[in-house]
Amino acid sequence: MNELQQAVEQSPFAASELASDVDLLFYAMLTVCGFVALGVTVAMLDFCIRYRSGKQVDRTLRLRNLRLPEYIWIGVPLLIFLGFFVWGATLFMRYQQLPPEDALRIHGVGKQWMWKFYHPGGQREINELHIPVDRPVVVVLSSEDVIHSFFVPAFRVKQDAVPGRYTRTAFTASEPGTYRLFCAEFCGLKHSKMRGQVEVMSAQHYAEWLDTREQSPTLAAAGEALFRTKGCSGCHAVDSAVHAPDLRGIYGRIVHLRDGRSLRADVAYLRDSILLPEKDVVAGYQPIMPSFADQLTEEELLKILAFLQDFDERDAP
Repeated sequence: MNELQQAVEQSPFAASELASDVDLLFYAMLTVCGFVALGVTVAMLDFCIRYRSGKQVDRTLRLRNLRLPEYIWIGVPLLIFLGFFVWGATLFMRYQQLPPEDALRIHGVGKQWMWKFYHPGGQREINELHIPVDRPVVVVLSSEDVIHSFFVPAFRVKQDAVPGRYTRTAFTASEPGTYRLFCAEFCGLKHSKMRGQVEVMSAQHYAEWLDTREQSPTLAAAGEALFRTKGCSGCHAVDSAVHAPDLRGIYGRIVHLRDGRSLRADVAYLRDSILLPEKDVVAGYQPIMPSFADQLTEEELLKILAFLQDFDERDAP
Protein backbone atom coordinates (compact mmCIF):
# COMPACT_ATOMS: atom_id res chain seq x y z
CA MET A 1 0.00 0.00 0.00
CA ASN A 2 2.92 2.38 0.71
CA GLU A 3 4.33 1.76 -2.76
CA LEU A 4 0.92 2.47 -4.26
CA GLN A 5 0.66 5.68 -2.28
CA GLN A 6 4.08 6.80 -3.53
CA ALA A 7 3.02 6.06 -7.11
CA VAL A 8 -0.09 8.16 -6.59
CA GLU A 9 1.89 11.10 -5.21
CA GLN A 10 4.26 10.98 -8.19
CA SER A 11 1.49 10.68 -10.79
CA PRO A 12 1.05 13.79 -12.97
CA PHE A 13 -1.89 16.16 -13.10
CA ALA A 14 -3.62 15.13 -9.87
CA ALA A 15 -5.21 18.54 -9.31
CA SER A 16 -8.32 17.84 -7.23
CA GLU A 17 -9.07 16.39 -3.81
CA LEU A 18 -10.62 13.30 -5.36
CA ALA A 19 -7.86 12.67 -7.92
CA SER A 20 -5.36 10.97 -5.60
CA ASP A 21 -8.00 8.57 -4.26
CA VAL A 22 -9.05 7.67 -7.81
CA ASP A 23 -5.42 7.12 -8.77
CA LEU A 24 -4.83 4.90 -5.74
CA LEU A 25 -7.75 2.67 -6.76
CA PHE A 26 -6.50 2.60 -10.35
CA TYR A 27 -2.95 1.60 -9.38
CA ALA A 28 -4.25 -1.06 -6.98
CA MET A 29 -6.38 -2.60 -9.73
CA LEU A 30 -3.50 -2.33 -12.20
CA THR A 31 -1.15 -4.10 -9.76
CA VAL A 32 -3.53 -6.97 -9.00
CA CYS A 33 -4.49 -7.46 -12.65
CA GLY A 34 -0.82 -7.28 -13.59
CA PHE A 35 0.05 -10.09 -11.16
CA VAL A 36 -2.85 -12.19 -12.50
CA ALA A 37 -1.79 -11.60 -16.09
CA LEU A 38 1.83 -12.42 -15.21
CA GLY A 39 0.80 -15.65 -13.46
CA VAL A 40 -1.34 -16.76 -16.38
CA THR A 41 1.43 -15.92 -18.86
CA VAL A 42 4.10 -17.78 -16.87
CA ALA A 43 1.85 -20.85 -16.52
CA MET A 44 1.01 -20.77 -20.23
CA LEU A 45 4.68 -20.56 -21.24
CA ASP A 46 5.57 -23.35 -18.81
CA PHE A 47 2.90 -25.64 -20.30
CA CYS A 48 3.92 -24.72 -23.86
CA ILE A 49 7.52 -25.64 -23.17
CA ARG A 50 6.94 -28.65 -20.92
CA TYR A 51 4.28 -30.29 -23.10
CA ARG A 52 5.48 -29.20 -26.51
CA SER A 53 5.17 -31.56 -29.46
CA GLY A 54 7.82 -34.29 -29.41
CA LYS A 55 8.71 -33.85 -25.75
CA GLN A 56 8.79 -37.13 -23.82
CA VAL A 57 6.62 -36.37 -20.78
CA ASP A 58 3.90 -38.20 -18.91
CA ARG A 59 0.57 -37.09 -20.41
CA THR A 60 -1.53 -39.61 -18.52
CA LEU A 61 -4.81 -38.15 -17.23
CA ARG A 62 -4.91 -38.27 -13.43
CA LEU A 63 -8.25 -37.73 -11.68
CA ARG A 64 -8.01 -36.13 -8.26
CA ASN A 65 -10.42 -34.42 -5.89
CA LEU A 66 -10.14 -30.76 -6.94
CA ARG A 67 -13.03 -29.43 -4.86
CA LEU A 68 -10.87 -27.49 -2.38
CA PRO A 69 -8.63 -25.87 -5.06
CA GLU A 70 -11.80 -24.95 -7.00
CA TYR A 71 -13.18 -23.14 -3.96
CA ILE A 72 -9.88 -21.31 -3.57
CA TRP A 73 -9.40 -20.11 -7.14
CA ILE A 74 -13.04 -19.09 -7.39
CA GLY A 75 -13.47 -17.60 -3.92
CA VAL A 76 -10.23 -15.63 -3.60
CA PRO A 77 -10.59 -13.68 -6.89
CA LEU A 78 -14.26 -13.10 -6.09
CA LEU A 79 -13.38 -11.56 -2.71
CA ILE A 80 -10.60 -9.45 -4.23
CA PHE A 81 -12.78 -7.96 -6.94
CA LEU A 82 -15.72 -7.51 -4.59
CA GLY A 83 -13.30 -5.47 -2.49
CA PHE A 84 -12.49 -3.35 -5.54
CA PHE A 85 -16.21 -2.93 -6.17
CA VAL A 86 -16.84 -1.68 -2.63
CA TRP A 87 -13.80 0.61 -2.89
CA GLY A 88 -14.98 2.07 -6.20
CA ALA A 89 -18.59 2.39 -5.02
CA THR A 90 -17.40 4.31 -1.94
CA LEU A 91 -15.48 6.75 -4.14
CA PHE A 92 -18.50 7.11 -6.42
CA MET A 93 -20.78 7.89 -3.49
CA ARG A 94 -18.31 10.53 -2.29
CA TYR A 95 -18.34 12.05 -5.77
CA GLN A 96 -22.15 12.09 -5.78
CA GLN A 97 -22.53 13.69 -2.36
CA LEU A 98 -24.37 16.98 -2.21
CA PRO A 99 -21.88 19.86 -2.18
CA PRO A 100 -21.71 22.22 0.81
CA GLU A 101 -23.87 25.32 0.90
CA ASP A 102 -20.93 27.64 0.19
CA ALA A 103 -19.95 25.80 -3.01
CA LEU A 104 -19.42 27.98 -6.06
CA ARG A 105 -22.28 27.19 -8.45
CA ILE A 106 -21.51 27.62 -12.15
CA HIS A 107 -23.79 26.78 -15.08
CA GLY A 108 -22.26 25.13 -18.12
CA VAL A 109 -23.96 24.72 -21.49
CA GLY A 110 -22.61 22.38 -24.15
CA LYS A 111 -23.20 23.34 -27.77
CA GLN A 112 -21.73 22.14 -31.03
CA TRP A 113 -18.88 22.77 -30.62
CA MET A 114 -18.12 24.88 -27.56
CA TRP A 115 -18.57 25.15 -23.80
CA LYS A 116 -20.30 28.21 -22.36
CA PHE A 117 -20.08 28.98 -18.64
CA TYR A 118 -22.08 31.39 -16.48
CA HIS A 119 -20.79 32.57 -13.11
CA PRO A 120 -23.16 33.64 -10.31
CA GLY A 121 -22.27 37.31 -10.79
CA GLY A 122 -23.19 37.27 -14.48
CA GLN A 123 -19.66 36.78 -15.85
CA ARG A 124 -19.57 34.59 -18.93
CA GLU A 125 -16.89 32.50 -20.59
CA ILE A 126 -16.53 30.40 -23.72
CA ASN A 127 -14.20 27.37 -23.67
CA GLU A 128 -12.55 28.71 -20.52
CA LEU A 129 -13.49 28.22 -16.89
CA HIS A 130 -11.88 30.19 -14.07
CA ILE A 131 -12.33 28.83 -10.55
CA PRO A 132 -10.71 29.42 -7.14
CA VAL A 133 -8.44 26.84 -5.55
CA ASP A 134 -9.51 24.90 -2.43
CA ARG A 135 -13.18 25.84 -2.80
CA PRO A 136 -15.91 23.34 -3.73
CA VAL A 137 -17.27 23.99 -7.21
CA VAL A 138 -20.50 22.67 -8.71
CA VAL A 139 -20.94 22.83 -12.48
CA VAL A 140 -24.59 22.38 -13.51
CA LEU A 141 -24.58 21.06 -17.06
CA SER A 142 -27.10 21.16 -19.90
CA SER A 143 -26.92 20.81 -23.67
CA GLU A 144 -28.47 22.78 -26.50
CA ASP A 145 -28.30 20.03 -29.10
CA VAL A 146 -26.70 16.59 -28.56
CA ILE A 147 -25.03 14.72 -25.71
CA HIS A 148 -21.71 16.26 -24.67
CA SER A 149 -19.41 15.22 -21.84
CA PHE A 150 -17.56 17.56 -19.49
CA PHE A 151 -14.17 15.92 -18.90
CA VAL A 152 -11.23 17.35 -16.96
CA PRO A 153 -8.60 14.57 -16.68
CA ALA A 154 -6.57 16.43 -14.03
CA PHE A 155 -9.62 16.45 -11.73
CA ARG A 156 -10.63 12.85 -12.62
CA VAL A 157 -14.19 14.03 -13.31
CA LYS A 158 -16.40 13.32 -16.32
CA GLN A 159 -20.10 14.10 -16.56
CA ASP A 160 -22.46 14.00 -19.53
CA ALA A 161 -24.48 17.05 -20.55
CA VAL A 162 -27.77 15.64 -21.82
CA PRO A 163 -30.41 17.52 -23.87
CA GLY A 164 -33.58 18.08 -21.88
CA ARG A 165 -31.95 17.36 -18.52
CA TYR A 166 -29.72 18.97 -15.93
CA THR A 167 -26.75 17.08 -14.60
CA ARG A 168 -24.00 18.24 -12.27
CA THR A 169 -20.41 17.52 -11.42
CA ALA A 170 -18.69 18.67 -8.23
CA PHE A 171 -15.00 18.95 -7.43
CA THR A 172 -12.50 20.91 -5.38
CA ALA A 173 -9.36 21.95 -7.24
CA SER A 174 -6.30 21.53 -5.05
CA GLU A 175 -3.50 22.86 -7.25
CA PRO A 176 -3.37 26.23 -9.06
CA GLY A 177 -2.65 25.95 -12.75
CA THR A 178 -4.17 25.51 -16.20
CA TYR A 179 -5.81 22.19 -17.05
CA ARG A 180 -7.32 20.74 -20.20
CA LEU A 181 -11.07 20.52 -20.68
CA PHE A 182 -12.47 18.09 -23.25
CA CYS A 183 -15.76 16.83 -24.57
CA ALA A 184 -15.51 13.06 -24.05
CA GLU A 185 -18.64 12.16 -26.05
CA PHE A 186 -18.59 12.07 -29.86
CA CYS A 187 -20.88 14.98 -30.72
CA GLY A 188 -20.41 15.62 -34.42
CA LEU A 189 -17.90 16.46 -37.11
CA LYS A 190 -15.94 18.95 -34.99
CA HIS A 191 -15.98 16.91 -31.80
CA SER A 192 -12.17 17.00 -31.58
CA LYS A 193 -12.30 20.82 -31.66
CA MET A 194 -14.60 21.01 -28.62
CA ARG A 195 -12.00 21.60 -25.98
CA GLY A 196 -10.98 24.34 -23.60
CA GLN A 197 -9.15 24.92 -20.34
CA VAL A 198 -9.81 25.31 -16.64
CA GLU A 199 -7.80 28.00 -14.88
CA VAL A 200 -7.42 27.35 -11.15
CA MET A 201 -6.51 30.55 -9.27
CA SER A 202 -6.02 31.71 -5.73
CA ALA A 203 -9.09 33.22 -4.07
CA GLN A 204 -7.62 36.71 -4.35
CA HIS A 205 -6.73 36.36 -8.04
CA TYR A 206 -10.15 34.86 -8.75
CA ALA A 207 -11.85 37.87 -7.12
CA GLU A 208 -9.65 40.22 -9.15
CA TRP A 209 -10.46 38.29 -12.31
CA LEU A 210 -14.20 38.63 -11.63
CA ASP A 211 -13.79 42.40 -11.24
CA THR A 212 -12.06 42.67 -14.62
CA ARG A 213 -14.81 40.85 -16.48
CA GLU A 214 -17.56 42.71 -18.29
CA GLN A 215 -20.43 43.29 -15.92
CA SER A 216 -23.59 41.52 -17.06
CA PRO A 217 -26.90 40.86 -15.35
CA THR A 218 -26.83 37.77 -13.17
CA LEU A 219 -28.64 34.70 -14.44
CA ALA A 220 -31.47 35.35 -11.99
CA ALA A 221 -31.78 39.01 -13.06
CA ALA A 222 -31.78 38.08 -16.74
CA GLY A 223 -34.33 35.38 -15.95
CA GLU A 224 -36.60 37.90 -14.23
CA ALA A 225 -36.54 40.09 -17.34
CA LEU A 226 -37.44 37.09 -19.50
CA PHE A 227 -40.16 36.13 -17.01
CA ARG A 228 -41.81 39.46 -17.78
CA THR A 229 -41.13 39.76 -21.52
CA LYS A 230 -42.33 36.23 -22.24
CA GLY A 231 -45.61 36.97 -20.48
CA CYS A 232 -45.12 34.64 -17.52
CA SER A 233 -45.85 37.39 -14.98
CA GLY A 234 -49.15 38.11 -16.70
CA CYS A 235 -50.54 34.79 -15.43
CA HIS A 236 -48.43 33.99 -12.36
CA ALA A 237 -48.59 37.42 -10.69
CA VAL A 238 -50.62 37.52 -7.49
CA ASP A 239 -53.13 40.03 -8.89
CA SER A 240 -53.36 38.42 -12.32
CA ALA A 241 -56.79 37.91 -13.87
CA VAL A 242 -55.70 34.45 -15.02
CA HIS A 243 -55.90 31.78 -12.32
CA ALA A 244 -52.35 30.33 -12.28
CA PRO A 245 -50.15 28.96 -9.46
CA ASP A 246 -48.21 31.45 -7.35
CA LEU A 247 -44.51 30.85 -8.02
CA ARG A 248 -43.11 32.72 -5.04
CA GLY A 249 -40.88 30.33 -3.11
CA ILE A 250 -41.74 27.52 -5.52
CA TYR A 251 -38.25 26.02 -5.64
CA GLY A 252 -37.90 23.14 -3.19
CA ARG A 253 -41.57 23.24 -2.17
CA ILE A 254 -43.81 20.16 -2.13
CA VAL A 255 -46.36 20.45 -4.96
CA HIS A 256 -49.64 18.52 -4.99
CA LEU A 257 -50.85 17.49 -8.44
CA ARG A 258 -54.29 16.91 -9.96
CA ASP A 259 -53.70 13.17 -10.28
CA GLY A 260 -53.11 12.84 -6.53
CA ARG A 261 -49.32 12.68 -6.66
CA SER A 262 -47.00 14.97 -4.76
CA LEU A 263 -43.48 15.89 -5.67
CA ARG A 264 -40.78 18.37 -4.81
CA ALA A 265 -40.35 21.34 -7.13
CA ASP A 266 -36.76 20.78 -8.18
CA VAL A 267 -35.10 22.06 -11.35
CA ALA A 268 -36.35 19.11 -13.40
CA TYR A 269 -39.95 19.77 -12.34
CA LEU A 270 -39.68 23.49 -13.13
CA ARG A 271 -38.17 22.74 -16.52
CA ASP A 272 -40.93 20.26 -17.38
CA SER A 273 -43.58 22.73 -16.22
CA ILE A 274 -42.29 25.25 -18.75
CA LEU A 275 -41.74 22.91 -21.68
CA LEU A 276 -44.36 20.23 -20.92
CA PRO A 277 -47.01 22.07 -18.88
CA GLU A 278 -49.60 19.28 -19.18
CA LYS A 279 -47.28 16.67 -17.67
CA ASP A 280 -47.67 17.61 -13.99
CA VAL A 281 -50.66 19.93 -13.49
CA VAL A 282 -51.00 21.44 -10.03
CA ALA A 283 -54.10 20.47 -8.08
CA GLY A 284 -56.88 23.07 -8.35
CA TYR A 285 -55.76 24.41 -11.73
CA GLN A 286 -56.71 23.68 -15.32
CA PRO A 287 -54.12 22.60 -17.93
CA ILE A 288 -54.36 25.80 -19.95
CA MET A 289 -50.71 26.91 -19.93
CA PRO A 290 -49.12 26.84 -23.43
CA SER A 291 -45.82 25.08 -23.99
CA PHE A 292 -42.70 27.22 -24.38
CA ALA A 293 -40.70 24.40 -25.96
CA ASP A 294 -40.29 26.27 -29.26
CA GLN A 295 -40.06 29.74 -27.74
CA LEU A 296 -37.07 29.49 -25.40
CA THR A 297 -33.46 28.64 -26.11
CA GLU A 298 -31.52 26.55 -23.62
CA GLU A 299 -29.78 29.68 -22.33
CA GLU A 300 -33.07 31.53 -21.86
CA LEU A 301 -34.52 28.54 -20.04
CA LEU A 302 -31.44 28.42 -17.83
CA LYS A 303 -31.96 32.07 -16.87
CA ILE A 304 -35.64 31.66 -16.05
CA LEU A 305 -34.90 28.62 -13.89
CA ALA A 306 -32.21 30.58 -12.05
CA PHE A 307 -34.79 33.30 -11.35
CA LEU A 308 -37.40 30.80 -10.12
CA GLN A 309 -34.89 29.28 -7.71
CA ASP A 310 -34.44 32.68 -6.06
CA PHE A 311 -38.03 33.91 -6.50
CA ASP A 312 -39.66 34.88 -3.20
CA GLU A 313 -42.19 37.45 -1.99
CA ARG A 314 -39.67 40.28 -2.17
CA ASP A 315 -39.29 39.67 -5.91
CA ALA A 316 -43.01 39.39 -6.72
CA PRO A 317 -43.80 41.12 -10.05
